Amino acid sequence: MKDSVVFDGSDLSLTDIVELSQQNKKALLSSDADFVQRIERGARLVDSVLSNEGEVYGITTGYGDSVTTSVAEHQVNQLPINLTRFHGCGLGAHFSAEETRAILAVRLCSLCRGYSGVSYALLERLTLMLNENMLPMIPEEGSVGASGDLTPLSYIAGALIGERDVLFNGEVMNSAKAFDALGLDTYQLRPKEALALMNGTAVMTALACLTFARADYLTSISSRITSLMTVAVAGNPYHFDAALHAVKPHQGQQQVARWIADDLGVEQALKPTQTRLQDRYSLRCAPHIIGVVRDCLPFLKQTIDNELNSANDNPIVDVENQRIHHGGHFYGGHIAMAMDTLKTQVANLADLHDRQMALLLDTKSNNGLPPNLSAAQGDDLEISHGFKAVQIGCSAWTAEALKLTMPASVFSRSTECHNQDKVSMGTIAARDCRRVLDLTQQVVAASLLAATHGVKLRCLVSPNTEIKPPLQDYVDNIVSEHPLLGEDRPLENELRALTRWVGRAGGAT
Repeated sequence: MKDSVVFDGSDLSLTDIVELSQQNKKALLSSDADFVQRIERGARLVDSVLSNEGEVYGITTGYGDSVTTSVAEHQVNQLPINLTRFHGCGLGAHFSAEETRAILAVRLCSLCRGYSGVSYALLERLTLMLNENMLPMIPEEGSVGASGDLTPLSYIAGALIGERDVLFNGEVMNSAKAFDALGLDTYQLRPKEALALMNGTAVMTALACLTFARADYLTSISSRITSLMTVAVAGNPYHFDAALHAVKPHQGQQQVARWIADDLGVEQALKPTQTRLQDRYSLRCAPHIIGVVRDCLPFLKQTIDNELNSANDNPIVDVENQRIHHGGHFYGGHIAMAMDTLKTQVANLADLHDRQMALLLDTKSNNGLPPNLSAAQGDDLEISHGFKAVQIGCSAWTAEALKLTMPASVFSRSTECHNQDKVSMGTIAARDCRRVLDLTQQVVAASLLAATHGVKLRCLVSPNTEIKPPLQDYVDNIVSEHPLLGEDRPLENELRALTRWVGRAGGAT
């Protein structure tokens, strides 16, 4: 079904997670007999081990460093409930509704691989929560990224048994009340199901899916802003010529150069119209800067997709070989690497546009435009300051983004009686990446506003300026909603509106 994402143990893409997070599609849990049988065989294998008095971590033992503590048979069913309870110590803001839907979808995807020893009934209940928009209130802080996202994911497990709050029908309520409204009882966890829900990388991977989609879009709008900046300062369009970029064959760089060249009509122009032979690096090297991000994206996407489609809890229930494997697939190192890499590249986009803004507002470098892009006339000219404060804001947002690029993965901390003695910090890396994207979107919104105004002012200063119709239409559409700064005015609401617009176009809601 085109309006559904099917969960049947086969691979999903990060795009599927984004679609589910934005409620563009529904989750459809497969009822195929072979799939259901595979899931149930895993649950039966766990039961078989228990009935034969086998020893399985987290089922007949305590958790973490308490693995040496044996759990009596009569306590096996209470153990998973205790796991959800003692991890109920998350703090900080709660994940957004969009992020929570992504987290549910990612955890469901992993459990559907069939290596977690859970029942089909658990998959049904998770699917219901996702489709009914019954969203656990999950605090953002408290995960070191191994053993997975234990504390935040405990809020899903706790919600299933009626012991946590959810957002349902626009109201925060106890999950038992929400299930009752749907005519359902709370869920009774089987022996391994709390561990299977919690001992994985679903939070960091969900955030990675969402941040990747936003970063992908930022490369295209950053290219468009560079086109506008080039027109505004009467820059040299031949820096983006295809023949020039053919001799340095990075695909991302060449793609960005083509985008900008198409905007500027490089092939149609007979000769440069400006006097400066070489523009400053923030224009001339923009394809190389933005192109690095684009060239990283395929590898990062492959990494995120691999994690999304992995069995990433512990222990692994091997139905085919009738074995229980004890390992460390909950470790979030790959997502930590991806997020540490992506946040650095995205922060470079913020830094690029901060430099372009400085170029555009300074009369020493903007080739005849008014100071600070003020369109004031007459007596107002001396008291008007245009985008001066906006540039200061861009500098602040960029500095904060750059500060957050310190790799989170190198801050591993030994914890939990030195059982978790080397951890990934993948969730912190993902949250940092999200924040860097938020800040960069603000810089992009401000740069877009200034660049479109700069193009309009260029046409006033140099009436013979030629602009291709698609680019001109783009400028006209933005300036029609955000008029030139003839008089100083507060720009906060306009910047917020443009930041939201950039976010929506990039997949954030």
